[in-house]
Amino acid sequence: MTKITPQPGIMDIRPYEGGAAHVAGVANVTKLSSNENPFGPSDTAKDAYRKLAFELHRYPSADHASLRLAIGDIHGVDPERVICGAGSDEIIAFLCQAYAGPGNEVVFTEHGFAMYRISALAAGATPVEVPERERVTDVDAILAACNERTKLVFVANPNNPTGTMVGESELARLARGLPEQALLVIDGAYAEYVEGYDGGAALVESRDNVVMTRTFSKIYGLGALRIGWGYGPAHVIDVLNRIRGPFNVSQSALAAAEAAVRDVNWTNKCRDDNTRLRAWLAEALAEHGVPSDTSTANFILARFASQDEAEACDEFLKEQGLIVRRVAGYKLPHCLRITVGDEASCRQVAHAVGKFMEQAR
Repeated sequence: MTKITPQPGIMDIRPYEGGAAHVAGVANVTKLSSNENPFGPSDTAKDAYRKLAFELHRYPSADHASLRLAIGDIHGVDPERVICGAGSDEIIAFLCQAYAGPGNEVVFTEHGFAMYRISALAAGATPVEVPERERVTDVDAILAACNERTKLVFVANPNNPTGTMVGESELARLARGLPEQALLVIDGAYAEYVEGYDGGAALVESRDNVVMTRTFSKIYGLGALRIGWGYGPAHVIDVLNRIRGPFNVSQSALAAAEAAVRDVNWTNKCRDDNTRLRAWLAEALAEHGVPSDTSTANFILARFASQDEAEACDEFLKEQGLIVRRVAGYKLPHCLRITVGDEASCRQVAHAVGKFMEQAR
């Protein structure tokens, strides 16, 4: 028996599973399982990426200054307090590594993003899961779970996989009520899909215990490049930069992300198309007897009568070449998360679900 063992907590991690992209025996599939932008990145982002082919022998920028400045310009934040990472999940990992460890607790909601638990366990901290109220973040439940051991509280707003969100006043109430040693982390991976929502930036500005994270994987269509960012108080960003690898983000990702964030017209178009198609898809599914909560993201959480019905529908959709996401791992076994695709994909999946429900009756 080997005595070479990992740190406590690591063997309790169930590795993250991304959305499926293939169906055995089906050549042409429509992937609606990973909340990807069906329209992809802007042309300016693609052009910026192509140009980097001539500089692959060069190390990337270590300070990410140009991208941080672009983020500051577009989002109205201080670029000196922006940190970039290999996806926003790297920022989440940095926060757990820097602020949580053995004897500490990391709080998140029952249907929250899986990386909160994984990153807490990887840091040796104890994950604490609190209930939601009908698939919506419950601020009172979070505050009741906090104590002297709480170091981090993660809230995805909008949440994944529910698509629901809470108002800024509720987030402010949560920040005010946290123990003095705890940080509130607002995960805004889907913030750009909510018109007029700053992802928590104003709350970061007004307090010293709030951090927000964002990603380029969703509305900006750069999931393949793995790039995200965080914004927080100077004292937090200083700490995170001390553990960040100097070249943690590739130059091609930095260049494409800078072009993407500056192409506001493309971002607005993607938001508008998503809003229109999301409403259409939700209504179409409801007409077939499949309800969903009001989503503020780029997906719909379709609710079925039982786990068996949800899984049977998933199998039926696969036969039609449609890949959606089961979310039993998020304690929603009777649901399927369906990405809002382009118009053809939305019509295709709505028709298939309707056909399944007719057969199931």
